[in-house]
Amino acid sequence: MKDTMAASSDRIMLGPLVAAIDQGTSSTRFLVFNAKTSELLSHHQVEIKQSFPKEGWVEEDPKEILCSVYECMERTCEKMTQLNIDISNIKAIGVTNQRETTLIWDKLTGEPLYNAIVWLDLRTQSTVERLISKTPGRNKNHLKHKTGLPISTYFSAVKLRWLLDNVPEVREAVQSNRAMFGTVDSWLIWSLTGGKSGGVHCTDVTNASRTMLFNIHTMDWDPELCQYFDIPMEILPKVRSSSEIYGLMKSGSLTGVPISGCLGDQSAALVGQMCFQDGQAKNTYGTGCFLLRNTGLKPVMSDHGLLTTVAYKLGRDKPACYALEGSVAIAGAVVQWLKDNLGIVQSSTEIENLAATVGTSYGCYFVPAFSGLYAPYWEPSARGIICGLTQFTNKNHLAFAALEAVCFQTREILDAMNQDSGIPLTQLQVDGGMTSNRLLMQLQADILCIPVVKPSMPETTALGAAMAAGAAEGVSVWSLRPEDLSAVTSEKFEPQINPEESEFRYARWKKAVQKAMNWETTEPITNGNGTCVRLPRGPTQPTKAPPPSFQGGRSRRALSVMSM
Repeated sequence: MKDTMAASSDRIMLGPLVAAIDQGTSSTRFLVFNAKTSELLSHHQVEIKQSFPKEGWVEEDPKEILCSVYECMERTCEKMTQLNIDISNIKAIGVTNQRETTLIWDKLTGEPLYNAIVWLDLRTQSTVERLISKTPGRNKNHLKHKTGLPISTYFSAVKLRWLLDNVPEVREAVQSNRAMFGTVDSWLIWSLTGGKSGGVHCTDVTNASRTMLFNIHTMDWDPELCQYFDIPMEILPKVRSSSEIYGLMKSGSLTGVPISGCLGDQSAALVGQMCFQDGQAKNTYGTGCFLLRNTGLKPVMSDHGLLTTVAYKLGRDKPACYALEGSVAIAGAVVQWLKDNLGIVQSSTEIENLAATVGTSYGCYFVPAFSGLYAPYWEPSARGIICGLTQFTNKNHLAFAALEAVCFQTREILDAMNQDSGIPLTQLQVDGGMTSNRLLMQLQADILCIPVVKPSMPETTALGAAMAAGAAEGVSVWSLRPEDLSAVTSEKFEPQINPEESEFRYARWKKAVQKAMNWETTEPITNGNGTCVRLPRGPTQPTKAPPPSFQGGRSRRALSVMSM
């Protein structure tokens, strides 16, 4: 990392710097870039704890998220001071964030009214099924003409509806006009710009477009959508562009610095990868996996299970650009699961070595549908499966199958994107934490049968937020003109297996996906004897071993009495 290079004599003349808050699902980071060269100068990272209070529920603590932002800011400022870099050269801060994650807080006390419900959370599945059943023809795309999105557990509106229905404190705060709703960007910007003492309650168009309450044509909250979900519009943040001064930092080492960029993480990566032209695309490998293709000034509706989303709007008076998006729920999260739940690896980096020792899954296929399946299926009833197991299969094959799963899922959304656009991608630009896994990158090239191009500076999400902040009117230290953008050095992974082998493995994967479908459902199923059985929702009661004194259905005492 560049922050180990303490060449203090020439560091003082760096010119304007721009920082970025990158608040992701599993960690928070604060990064500082040189606005003229895009060089990463220093950063700090803190992991975020996820809680799983019930099966399918995923929550995070909003106060922990906010504290992690302040900690990362202060630690990075300390590192820069040690490098003899003047932090007063930081002219702006951008925010990029995990999208869809839903928060409600009290604007008078500044206290969250419930934990943040994370985008992966499945508690709203029954709500979604009920909403879809009420649409003409049970059509999950009933709202797509306005939102670009299917009705799904993924998006904020149904999470917000759950909070209003199930948390008395939220209902009371709404009734007494004290409640504020926001995605993570809104919570951070409101808190950092003063919180209960005048904090700015806003979001940007990219984050708003992931709520199912935002009309991607009018570029504002839609009264009919809010009425459909019965969401009071007064709790919603003001929608702003992705690049303008929202407010100033009110505390900490960077007090007075403007917050002037805001992009959902996948939009930020699109900007950071400099995909400003219609047809340019990138794939980000984080907790999930997200392929976005810039479609220019017009929203393109997908016929193959992709989302239509706002890519960015880089200035108040600038036009909005749109993207087609393929969203995969579980990518890096499958490695986390192997580590935390099965104990197969001790660290995320270990999986590459495990998988490399065998170089094949040996016919084992892993469909990690922990949160149902996202694009291109949008099937919340799917659940994870591992199939093709034999006595020969070991943990190394399972590690390889997990990496392959990330690549197969990317192949599915890339195929859908090529079908929608009619112009196949000839190479794939990639970024995100998992791209440090070289075996994964080679596997991805092999399974896609096209080259995979990885930038040498992988922090493109944070870079995108910094670019938006630095380019904002009133800051203007970062030029986004094509001729001024820095050249990016990259590494290319070429396909190394023949296409027939790739197609065979992909066909087996598709077969495995079908086995994962319609697992968790409210529909009656048969028990094999032709009898219909309606399964209970949620986890079944665990089977407990009988106590030591229990034998064959009678206690020892009962047996001794009977034998007398």
